[in-house]
Amino acid sequence: MSLTLLLCFAVLAALGVPLAVALGLGTVITMQLYDLPMSMITQTLATSINSFLLIAVPLFILAGQIMERGGLSERIFDAAEAMVGRFRGGLGHVNIASSFVFGGISGSSVADIASLGPITIKSMTSRGYPLPYSAALTLITATLATLVPPSILIIVAAAAAGQSVGAALAGGLGPGVLLAGSLAVYNYIVSRKRGYGDVVAFDRGRFARSILRALPSVGAPVIILTGMFSGIVTPTEGAGLAVIYTLLVGGLVHREIGWRDFFELAIKAGKLAGTVLLILMVASAATFIFTVDLLPQKASGLLSLISGSPFVTLLMMGLIFLIVGMLMDIVAAALMLIPVLMPAAVAAGVEPMHFLIFMVTCLAIGLATPPVGTCLFATAYVAKIPTERLVIASLPFYAISLSAAVLVAAFPQIVMWPIALLT
Repeated sequence: MSLTLLLCFAVLAALGVPLAVALGLGTVITMQLYDLPMSMITQTLATSINSFLLIAVPLFILAGQIMERGGLSERIFDAAEAMVGRFRGGLGHVNIASSFVFGGISGSSVADIASLGPITIKSMTSRGYPLPYSAALTLITATLATLVPPSILIIVAAAAAGQSVGAALAGGLGPGVLLAGSLAVYNYIVSRKRGYGDVVAFDRGRFARSILRALPSVGAPVIILTGMFSGIVTPTEGAGLAVIYTLLVGGLVHREIGWRDFFELAIKAGKLAGTVLLILMVASAATFIFTVDLLPQKASGLLSLISGSPFVTLLMMGLIFLIVGMLMDIVAAALMLIPVLMPAAVAAGVEPMHFLIFMVTCLAIGLATPPVGTCLFATAYVAKIPTERLVIASLPFYAISLSAAVLVAAFPQIVMWPIALLT
């Protein structure tokens, strides 16, 4: 039964049918073939989307859109450059830091590239960094937005898995900091060895001006994340706060966005969010078939025969996550994999939160890898560089990302310690 669904989905997706439609048609065909009650589809579709938590998805997307249009992202980049631009490889560190901060508001890797990508790539190449290196670093740093709170993928995955969204968002901080630190070390070593980038003398006046200009923008993630992790606001209320705050800063402080822009961005954010939530709806219907077919139990039994420890179990699952993440949309991938593999992981002794964040870490790599990586093609477009050349330049960064994923699998504390500290 499950195999029939997956086969139908694979064939339709290969024919170019949109993923949500392909999964929905595969579910309908399977239920017809096996004489399952079709009424379950409408019930499942309705209940899966009826969630207060999921309102956070369009709101965080909208906040990212406002940041891009309202000039907040540019000021974050300028402040980061003033702080660390004087060090060897400084603009590479600026690239990493600004993506980390921007991801703390938008929760979207694609939004990170669209907003910060043109700024970072142009600035790096004008300071002596090769274009392929600048584009490759921008590509990988964009994946940080999928790891650091308020990651849209983590929100959707935690809601689908029935886990605390706040705890899951906190868990993403560990891998995010690990990946950002690893990229910074590599960037410093390579820049020093190859002489990338000009070393700019520290200017106290420019530093003070940049920090003052960026304070309202940088205040957004501080206020939002502090509110969520302190329990003052829920993730959904935090998303609403993000929209209000970025709109006020972009409209009243920077004066780069108006009401007409807001309505245009709201429509655009609604379309993007609709794509994500439609996939969630049809994936919930597919989950019903997996449950009836006892696929989670079958997967648990198979993994228990092959693997001998939680670490080995996660590594085996990591291969699946990486392959699936390279071939399809990561939100759809997460929603299909959670009901199948999470029970198997828990049965093998893996904490549910550890499983979720490890899965997100692996799927985030898929955003940057061919053949379907959304961020890969977005970066190639922004940098005006052939995709093949970008992939070759990104190979060392792929290795760093994979190493970070292995460390997350080996050491649950990377995920669990931030959860214990912040929730």
